[in-house]
Amino acid sequence: MAALYKTPIIHTFLRNILVNSQRFKATLDFSKYPKLVESELEETFVRGSGPGGQAVNKTSNCVMLRHIPTNIVVKCHIHRVASRNRQEARKILLNKLDLLYNGENSIEMQQKAIDSRKSTEKNRRQKKLAEMKEKWKERENLDEK
Repeated sequence: MAALYKTPIIHTFLRNILVNSQRFKATLDFSKYPKLVESELEETFVRGSGPGGQAVNKTSNCVMLRHIPTNIVVKCHIHRVASRNRQEARKILLNKLDLLYNGENSIEMQQKAIDSRKSTEKNRRQKKLAEMKEKWKERENLDEK
């Protein structure tokens, strides 16, 4: 059962990030992205919490995933189905491992840098447009007088 979750989920997740980032003409460096080894994971199913009433109180579909070498623990109870929670828990664990191992070069930090560059570029363009508009208004007012 663990073989089902080894690569397809992770590759699909990475491909979605790559496609979304290429839309903005920015590339992310996945060369140091960690790989999950199923033998290094300890997976348990526990009861979740939150809204849902009897369904939440009776079923153990919350996934608790522990990465043994780093002792990072991830608890995921986003979906109602345990299999989808397993997928999400692995994604979250991969992001945490990437942040731990790569720090500033992690995918999350690279994405934040791209977003901040886009934001500053957008602000620069808005200011430039506002200045041009102001100059145009001044020029039009001078021509009328």
